[in-house]
Amino acid sequence: MYKTTGLTHLIKATGYSLKGLKFAIRHETAFRHELLCCIFLVPLAFWLGDNGAEIALLLGSLLLVLALELINSAIESVVDRVGLEHHELSGRAKDLGSAAVFVAMVAVAVVWGCIIFY
Repeated sequence: MYKTTGLTHLIKATGYSLKGLKFAIRHETAFRHELLCCIFLVPLAFWLGDNGAEIALLLGSLLLVLALELINSAIESVVDRVGLEHHELSGRAKDLGSAAVFVAMVAVAVVWGCIIFY
């Protein structure tokens, strides 16, 4: 099997990414909730931000939550693929993924709070 390069690689990679997004929207409740929040917060970011840097920070913090939620879902899928029985390391992996999403949500609160109140 050969490895694709150039435009072919870009097209295939984009397809895989869209497939992952479609799966997350259909099957990942937390991702859908966060996406719903973004539907309301993205327009608000353009209204609240005074300049391009502020708008980028507001939007970037939201995108970070979505990206980490996708990674968390990937971790959970791999852990579940390995085995559904309870194992301390499996639980730890899932908890750490969840903690990453939580930290990103705290970052959203900090960024949005700083821009709104300062």
